[in-house]
Amino acid sequence: MDFRERLQRATVRGQQARDAEAQAKAAKALSEEECRRLHSNYRLLLNDHIESCLKQLAENFPGFNYESVVTEKGWGGAVRRDDFGMSGGRRENYFSRLEIVVSPHNQYHVLEVLAKGAVRNKENFNRNHYQLLKDADLDAFRNLIEQWTLDYAEQYAASTS
Repeated sequence: MDFRERLQRATVRGQQARDAEAQAKAAKALSEEECRRLHSNYRLLLNDHIESCLKQLAENFPGFNYESVVTEKGWGGAVRRDDFGMSGGRRENYFSRLEIVVSPHNQYHVLEVLAKGAVRNKENFNRNHYQLLKDADLDAFRNLIEQWTLDYAEQYAASTS
């Protein structure tokens, strides 16, 4: 076999390797519809966990009310509590709220969870976490939702007398 034949075979092997790599990337990459379906499934699972955590928070602190959240920012849940107090003979109103939502599907194919909260009129709680859909770890998201709920509970408990 002369050099020309070996060169030709090397070229063919290189092209086959390139084609195989391209096929592997295409198989790994999720189609747009698959991404939407996967995001929807993850959102439903995480919403159930958000609801469970927030309802337990509301049970632990009487006066909090749970509500489902469906906005352009996402789907999830929130707990809210309105209090009042007296200071110097005047009535003061206080609100406390924790909202945790899963952001809608977007062009970047990420799964994102956002938490925003206020304790006694002070918005002092803001968290977010995201991962690519194809790499999303639902257990990590569940653990974060639980941790954020615990962090908020600790802040709320520290602020009340």
